[in-house]
Amino acid sequence: MTAHRIHDTAPAADWTDAFLTGNGELGLMVHGQPHTERIVVNHHRLVLPNGTRHARAPELAARMPDIRALVLAGRRAEAARLLTGGRELEWTQSFHPGYALTVDAPPGPVRDYRRDTDFTTGEVTVRWSRGRRRCFASRADGVAVLHLDQGDCVVGATGELPGRPADVVYQHAAYRRDGLVFLRVRARYPDAGGAYGFEGLTLLRGDVSVDGDLVRVRGPALLTTLVDRPDAPPWRTRESERRLTALAGDYDELLARHLPRHRRPYTRVGLDLGVPGADRALPVGELLARQAAAPDRLDPALLERLFHSGRYLLFSASGVLPPRLTGLWLGSWDAAWAGDFTTDANLNLQLAGANVGALPEVTAAHARLVAAQVEHWRANARAVYGARGLLAPSRTDGEHGHLFHVHPDWPFTAWLAGADWLLHSLHEHHLVTGEPLGAVAGWLAEVADFFADVLTEVDGQPALVPSYSPETGPYDDTGRTAPVAINATMDVAAARHALRLAAEVTGDDRWAGVLLPGYLVDGRGALAEWAWPGSTGDEEHRHVSHLYPVWPLDEINPDDTPGLAAAAHRALTLRGDEDRSAHGSLHRALAAARLRDGGLVSANLRKILGADMFFRSLMSAHNPGRTTYNADAAHALPAVLIESLVQSRRGMLRLLPAPLPGLPTGTLRGITCRGRVTVEELTWGPAGVRARLVSPVAQRVVVHAPGGHRAVDLVPDLPCEVVFG
Repeated sequence: MTAHRIHDTAPAADWTDAFLTGNGELGLMVHGQPHTERIVVNHHRLVLPNGTRHARAPELAARMPDIRALVLAGRRAEAARLLTGGRELEWTQSFHPGYALTVDAPPGPVRDYRRDTDFTTGEVTVRWSRGRRRCFASRADGVAVLHLDQGDCVVGATGELPGRPADVVYQHAAYRRDGLVFLRVRARYPDAGGAYGFEGLTLLRGDVSVDGDLVRVRGPALLTTLVDRPDAPPWRTRESERRLTALAGDYDELLARHLPRHRRPYTRVGLDLGVPGADRALPVGELLARQAAAPDRLDPALLERLFHSGRYLLFSASGVLPPRLTGLWLGSWDAAWAGDFTTDANLNLQLAGANVGALPEVTAAHARLVAAQVEHWRANARAVYGARGLLAPSRTDGEHGHLFHVHPDWPFTAWLAGADWLLHSLHEHHLVTGEPLGAVAGWLAEVADFFADVLTEVDGQPALVPSYSPETGPYDDTGRTAPVAINATMDVAAARHALRLAAEVTGDDRWAGVLLPGYLVDGRGALAEWAWPGSTGDEEHRHVSHLYPVWPLDEINPDDTPGLAAAAHRALTLRGDEDRSAHGSLHRALAAARLRDGGLVSANLRKILGADMFFRSLMSAHNPGRTTYNADAAHALPAVLIESLVQSRRGMLRLLPAPLPGLPTGTLRGITCRGRVTVEELTWGPAGVRARLVSPVAQRVVVHAPGGHRAVDLVPDLPCEVVFG
């Protein structure tokens, strides 16, 4: 039985358990009963106007000397208020679902019910003794494709999804044009300075007829759907009709065009944990129930399936944009945190496995987001600091990158590390593939320029003031946290990284004379969250931003900086976990892997797997008990497993750096490493470790594994076996 699919023998009663497919732009959520199915249609760019489309960063440059003086005087709460520019908290435009296609049929006996998601094809299939429905979102044709083979039924559309705002007005129509039958949905947004609305159009082929605003179907039928979102009227219905009409082929032909663009990326990487065939054959509900019954251990069958599902969902959610907080899917209008791209941890964690997990398509989607917004980051830097370079916001809805989400408790105008982190995966892509950096090199230089401009001097020492460690701060004299501070370790690490990397990629030494703050180890022997004496904060906080130099930067590691690595490990073990959020546990797990503590990696994974945080689609929740639909865990979990099994930098590979207890044997295939080496296959077990490596260029690589290391000379495109045992 393959591990590259999930199936369930129970229908999805709620949209949160819907099975998922997507092409990086359109997403489908399939749920409901056999005779009353609902297919929620999502589109990456559907965001509800709220008046912030033209919001800009506060003009603070002239006030920055006063803000710095307040921070240095200990009046940090006052500084935080000034850093808002006097504004109330504003949120990004909220991501929302489009509408649902409805498929209704006369009730009848249901036997042998089963629903499947095939990761290798992107198909969701529902079948029972009397019928079958299949659907996928085509990467080749840019449409959603649905095949009905269930006898007579009625197809309609509805915008009545949970939480729909009353001022979003839907219209539905079924009509015949030029002998073809269409089903149309239009939604008109309130006039709040954003898009006009959106239109969904479905072409139905087969024995179909219009019945009011519904379509009656007799026998098999093929439905193709697309979504358009105009910024202003008129609707572009005729253009959409022409696109759908021009699509030639039946379901299988449309699927055949789609498959190469989906299957090849997905199948580049695989994981085999030696799971028995009987376990792989279990329905997803039984896999989840078995893990819930034994929360103190990792179930290899579920872990293996989550690895594959995570890569499937990450790829499916990435295309025109990278994944949102909910990936590409949402079935209600109440998206937590606006369902946006939250960039102080969440998006970054979801992208962690893209490059090393051989999904450059995901990184390309992220590159499109950055390229469309980098000019806005320049405007942020000028407005807030009067500085050159790039200042990224903590969140974006995908329409712009202006920094306006600020509050005295969340003064993101003082968070300096955003651009460095958001560009990290683009530089990592260069390290993995060897492709030229292009515009990214210039952007990295601009990040260095920004830090060179905002660095100041305090008592003869270089300092970053103001500075912010998301989403917390040191305690003030009253025992409360005041977020604005001096030398947040994350900002310090970003500055150090940005100046070094800019010099490396540009060959320019103009930053050589810039003095940078160092790190601080506190009295407990832990890496301090603020590299400034007397700054202590909330050790239960969900974020671990001060471990940024450990992961993803690899500046602090057991090889080069053993003392700081020990301090970082101490900081990690001291940190509590206030709400057991998925992103907090995964961030800790990635840092633990870099610090080579497989037991701590496992402990953080168990917090998620053992706390009922996965829906039956294997999409994840933000908190235990399946609270808040959120893609962080689903998308980032494959990266945790990869980092525990393979770590890399130029000229070095480390195999099994943080092996997980309870997984004594396994095989990992297709990992693409920094330094242009692919681990075609890594096998581990009681007899030792075996790896097959290949490189497109001649190079010497030092390979480390439990029990030893050796230098290996790789010949271009010639696989090389390395054995430790």
